[in-house]
Amino acid sequence: MTKNVDAKRQAVASSVKEEQSFADLGISNSILEILKKLNLEIPTPIQAKTIPAAISGQDIIGIAQTGTGKTFAFGIPMLERLGKLKGQGLVIAPTRELALQVDESIKKLGQPLGLRTAVLIGGESLDRQLFHLRKKPHIVVATPGRLIDHLKRHTFKLDQVNTLVLDEADMMLDMGFAPQIKEILDQMPVNRQTMLFSATMPAAIVKIAASYMKLPISIEVAPQGTTAAQIDQEIFIIRGDERFEHLVKVLAAYSGSVLVFVRTKHGVKTLTMKLKALGQRATEIHSNLSLSRRRAALDAFKSQRERILVATDVAARGLDVNGIELVVNYNLPDNSEDYVHRIGRTARAGKSGKAITFATIDERKEIMAIEKLINKSIKRTEFAKISTPQFSHPKISADQSRKKSFTAKPFRSSVSSKPFRSSATGGAQQFRSRGVEAKPFRPKLSASAAARRSHPNAGSGRPMANRRPTGQPFFGKAVAPKFKRSR
Repeated sequence: MTKNVDAKRQAVASSVKEEQSFADLGISNSILEILKKLNLEIPTPIQAKTIPAAISGQDIIGIAQTGTGKTFAFGIPMLERLGKLKGQGLVIAPTRELALQVDESIKKLGQPLGLRTAVLIGGESLDRQLFHLRKKPHIVVATPGRLIDHLKRHTFKLDQVNTLVLDEADMMLDMGFAPQIKEILDQMPVNRQTMLFSATMPAAIVKIAASYMKLPISIEVAPQGTTAAQIDQEIFIIRGDERFEHLVKVLAAYSGSVLVFVRTKHGVKTLTMKLKALGQRATEIHSNLSLSRRRAALDAFKSQRERILVATDVAARGLDVNGIELVVNYNLPDNSEDYVHRIGRTARAGKSGKAITFATIDERKEIMAIEKLINKSIKRTEFAKISTPQFSHPKISADQSRKKSFTAKPFRSSVSSKPFRSSATGGAQQFRSRGVEAKPFRPKLSASAAARRSHPNAGSGRPMANRRPTGQPFFGKAVAPKFKRSR
């Protein structure tokens, strides 16, 4: 099978022209008009190579990075085939966000043609999903877990599916969905078209292709680890406890939308709260949030009501927002591949973007692994060398700089700070060591006080009833101290 895939890959690559229009790909006029209204005339490389073969009904393995236009690469052929053949299309995506965005993109193409879709994802009401399923949608977009829920409830059947798409297949396997994917594929009709899209080609993907696909054409647009040339990448070497201070400086230098990636969900929540406390328009997204809150956060970020989106890697591949100016890796990702997916959120659709990564000196190995994957050396910057107006220091003249700087020294008392006992001998001994003859202070006592002092229990070690802290009331009378011992 590998030889067949390699041969067909070369044939497809050689048959694609350097630059084509959508009209050259065998697309119907109705869809061409919709693409024109969307200001889309020139296909991306993955679209130019995939669409003709997919329209003809061939199985496809598409290897391409995020932001390369994969959704239209399988969405356009799916619409073309469903317009001619009876049946349904099924798209399986790893995350809720990605499923929603795939549905949104397909609707842009299909709604003017009367297309009906349904989204089956966790965290959403089953009744609402049943409502859309009863309308007999042409295309269903689902996550693996919720799709299996519907299959077990017999609320959705796969017997009418003639076009299947596995989007971000490697991510689904990384998330542990391999058993669910196999369970779904085992129930699929034999006579179907299968398109699999992935950023990488691990052995598990090859195994799925060999077991469930028929002589697939492999189309590779960019090798693993390829990043967009329009992304200006930079690494700031910092101290770990200064991340937030550095982030504030970076945010002050950019005015557009900013996506900040944090390693943990708790870290996302904490960082978002700190940014809001500074008056920043920030929101958060991670898997602990409900679907409605995640949708609200994405909508606020897309509409620019919120300028900063703080996220875990759950949004690294699912987020599709145009115009993100800056991506900040607040923490390094757990693996090098996630770095590529993270920074791929900027510089989309041919635009330029910036990616800044915070790293410590101890993270050299992780940085080298990233550079090895992307086959590129990333510029390093000592953050202390960067100046911003908000954190500028007062200027010092040349004359001032020549003066000897004052070095603060700790205060040293002329009297020893060593504690000493207030006994007659102990106190006097402290002063005699300095050549000072001092006698312990003995206040004069009244007759009644002297009588109490001479009480048999006075030296017994038991606390006497007439002893009170200085300044405390004694039988209703306040005793004001006349002297205070200096310590």
